[in-house]
Amino acid sequence: MSTLPSTHCCHTYSPLPPSSSSSSPSSSSSVSYLPSYSSAHGRLQRIAVPSTPKRFVSAKVSLQSQSVSEKNAVHMQDGPVAPVVNPIENETPFEKLKDGLFSAPSSRESKDITGFNVNEKDSTVSITVVGASGDLAKKKIFPALFALYYEGCLPEHFTIYGYARSKMTDAELRDMVSKTLTCRIDKRENCGEKMEQFLQRCFYHSGQYDSQEDFAKLDKKLKEHEGGRVPHRLFYLSIPPNIFIDAVRCASSSASSGNGWTRVIVEKPFGRDSESSAALTKALKQYLEEDQIFRIDHYLGKELVENLSVLRFSNLIFEPLWSRQYIRNVQLIFSEDFGTEGRGGYFDNYGIIRDIMQNHLLQILALFAMETPVSLDAEDIRNEKVKVLRSMRPLQLENVVTGQYKSHVRGGITYPAYTDDKTVPKDSLTPTFAAAALFIDNARWDGVPFLMKAGKALHNKRAEIRVQFRHVPGNLYNRNIGTDLDRATNELVIRVQPDEAILLKINNKVPGLGMRLDRSNLNLHYAARYSKEIPDAYERLLLDAIEGERRLFIRSDELDAAWALFTPLLKEIEEKKIIPEYYPYGSRGPVGAHYLAARYKVRWGDVGVEQ
Repeated sequence: MSTLPSTHCCHTYSPLPPSSSSSSPSSSSSVSYLPSYSSAHGRLQRIAVPSTPKRFVSAKVSLQSQSVSEKNAVHMQDGPVAPVVNPIENETPFEKLKDGLFSAPSSRESKDITGFNVNEKDSTVSITVVGASGDLAKKKIFPALFALYYEGCLPEHFTIYGYARSKMTDAELRDMVSKTLTCRIDKRENCGEKMEQFLQRCFYHSGQYDSQEDFAKLDKKLKEHEGGRVPHRLFYLSIPPNIFIDAVRCASSSASSGNGWTRVIVEKPFGRDSESSAALTKALKQYLEEDQIFRIDHYLGKELVENLSVLRFSNLIFEPLWSRQYIRNVQLIFSEDFGTEGRGGYFDNYGIIRDIMQNHLLQILALFAMETPVSLDAEDIRNEKVKVLRSMRPLQLENVVTGQYKSHVRGGITYPAYTDDKTVPKDSLTPTFAAAALFIDNARWDGVPFLMKAGKALHNKRAEIRVQFRHVPGNLYNRNIGTDLDRATNELVIRVQPDEAILLKINNKVPGLGMRLDRSNLNLHYAARYSKEIPDAYERLLLDAIEGERRLFIRSDELDAAWALFTPLLKEIEEKKIIPEYYPYGSRGPVGAHYLAARYKVRWGDVGVEQ
């Protein structure tokens, strides 16, 4: 089975000519650099082409406020948008096809062309992981940065700093980080050597999160490594939300870049409700512009979530079907086969609705249901997502089922209840499971139930989207199908994790002389189809943040619209002290979830079906 040539693994930061930094937006002698496919290296390279007067892309260069004239100057540094490439002389027909059809730059690549136009030799990127001693930093952020370095996706000049309150030396940080790095990337050689080179780029600075003096000392260390180059700085806030503002305030006044960009990645949760989220956003915007804030939801970096818009918008067989006329219901299912496992103290303050449904599943829903964006530009996509969220009805208590797992003995092993966790109050009513029916009141989706289900301590681990299509009107084979029409409905399954796959369930005749129908899968199993390992979500999102690509990050009005849907429900649950339905550890969850689905004539697709 043939594969289209790959045009994107990561981006190369090729130096631009002096004319690209011209201070005049009307200059007619500028040169643009465009990606072209290199068969020798299998990656994008850049070629120079002449261009006419250009528009300019803005970029923030400091956390501090700037005058209008300073901002205008920054706009001019970012360089021109590249025009269409004309065919190069002496190209073979196949090379023309390869460059013209298969190597068209994606929005991410286009962003790279326009958003990183500082000469590579004269610039550097400093990545500071604030909260470097925490689990997230050790298990996800540092390994993701190493994977990007191993793949050649980081710029030539970069430095990584860990910042936390713990006392630690550079050597101790490197030892801690080295224990979480693996040579799993495509099982290639020289990984140990690359790992050592990466660790030599990692340093540590101990300081308080609310100390401007400590951040000033960090700034001094960063400048030593930047060596006079144009400094770009990325701060990853891997810390609790209650200290976000202190860290941002201190970084703003003491450690922001003077003449490059400064960006801040903010980890969820983004507040507990509409009011706390709005207050957090307002406080952040005292020190940051909106386009400097990268609110990360790692589920948006999952390969199958990234592929969602490709599946829909580039395949004629799906786009015409994507509406109430053909789709009967959509299910978004998230389940984990383990409990809180020592994280009960954190989890009890948020619960499954805030932890999973309001962000991960709602973001996937918005991507699934949005109208066709004007382009693949980040703002065009996020505009359409906001429209979907604003078209949705706020959740009603009658359309929600909550649950909490209880102790269960299976196979001679006793599994603990949620309240057996020593960090959880014994009388806690926090849901560890929730199912909900949501509706989008627009012309495309009117009347189609979007069912969400998320829970811990269930029978398996999965995250998937299930699209159940309507029954065939006047189906000739109803007699062969039987009375259970649900078993004969077509279903598209997008399995996000684990064991990524896209399945299309169809009705098919069983070979033989009789007329017996069978439900079969058309199966795109990623592990079997693609030899290349799927990148971790954090790798994709960190690379996007470095490049200034905001498509997979959450905008403030998007966040406001999301909280508006869930805040009234959450307040009602807490004020009325709704008692969750208890379900055994390792089961399929509360029975109430099945009654909720049945109310809308839906059957959960993950129950009693072949996998």
